[in-house]
Amino acid sequence: MTSSAEAKPTADKIAETARLILSEKAEYFTESVIREMTRLALQHGAVNLAQGFPDFPAPAEVKEAARAAIAADDNQYAITWGAKPLRDAIVAKFARTQGVTVDPEREITVCCGSTEAMISSLMAIINPGDEVVIFEPFYENYGPDAILSGAKPRFVRLHPPNWEFDRQELANAFGPRTKAIIVNTPNNPTGKVFTLEELEFIRDLCLRWNTFAITDEIYEHIIYDGVVRIGQLERESSGRLQRRRRPNGMSKTYGVTGWRVGWAIAPPAPTESIRKVHDFLTVGAAAPLQAAGAFALKLPDSYYQRLAETYRVKRDRMLGILENAGFECFRPRGAYYVMTDISRFGFPDDVAFARDLVQRIGIAVVPGSSFYNDAADGSRQVRFTFCKKEETLAAAAERLSRLRPS
Repeated sequence: MTSSAEAKPTADKIAETARLILSEKAEYFTESVIREMTRLALQHGAVNLAQGFPDFPAPAEVKEAARAAIAADDNQYAITWGAKPLRDAIVAKFARTQGVTVDPEREITVCCGSTEAMISSLMAIINPGDEVVIFEPFYENYGPDAILSGAKPRFVRLHPPNWEFDRQELANAFGPRTKAIIVNTPNNPTGKVFTLEELEFIRDLCLRWNTFAITDEIYEHIIYDGVVRIGQLERESSGRLQRRRRPNGMSKTYGVTGWRVGWAIAPPAPTESIRKVHDFLTVGAAAPLQAAGAFALKLPDSYYQRLAETYRVKRDRMLGILENAGFECFRPRGAYYVMTDISRFGFPDDVAFARDLVQRIGIAVVPGSSFYNDAADGSRQVRFTFCKKEETLAAAAERLSRLRPS
């Protein structure tokens, strides 16, 4: 006869049972470290230099366009793959800024942010056993995205200080199972902008192995030092990039990371698959914010020039702050992040340093290990963001001045 105490399941048994009935996919990654650091910043009253969202206002005219759309009762479902005015605006801007023609009816899918555009693009092409090549350090969603879509990620290292890849290592990562490579340029977290020669090498590998290139271009207008735009490669490729997909969105260019309006551009056949996946993931992005997006994409070229110059000034300001505090900085050529080496501070690893920094100094950063497949590879790095107003940067400078290298 079994006693009631024996019959009662233990906590360990309950946990083991739960593990067995839950998806194994989620066992391969943790929750977002970036978002966790934002929560710690709020908890400790710290300056948040972890999560990449501006703390200054979005353009007034873009916000007014959203208010006007809501007031005009543009509040119901848009067409699943995107409101017609927004798709047309994407086509017009793409032609103006990159010189490439896109069909708004057959080659664009509007999603809930570029993050959803990425996972929809992957789920639309991945079959069991497929592999996805990912450069590391990588934006932390890419590894989990590959796993959630059913692919095996293959990581290829970008080496500081210029974040270059070894061409033989990249070539070795491709093979019969390679379905796609993710190229994020400008890159998060490093600020790397891939050179034309690097992009041509990647293109040729994709052509050789009949592989999709998924180019995350969310920071396309935040570039410095006269670097190449990825549209130049497409113009010079004479239509050979027919297996390319482009997640993009409004978040970074227009300072509206909370709106979650993005899109994927791809040839007609892949777009048909992306639209089906997108439909059953989220149905559609917010209708009034799509209307505001259609307005935003018509802003003049001077807007994008001011945007890049504003962030160049902030980049240089942040580099000065960090170097004065004792960090070794890797100078970004795009996006709005700075990767740093923390070896001078004598901490055992990046996580210990980041937790001390947020609790004792009042600055939240992202541990570098969250951008690597093997945490040890990022254990001497942390990432700062500088998409902040001057008051925030000044507060960061004052607090970081309390740091002392060992």
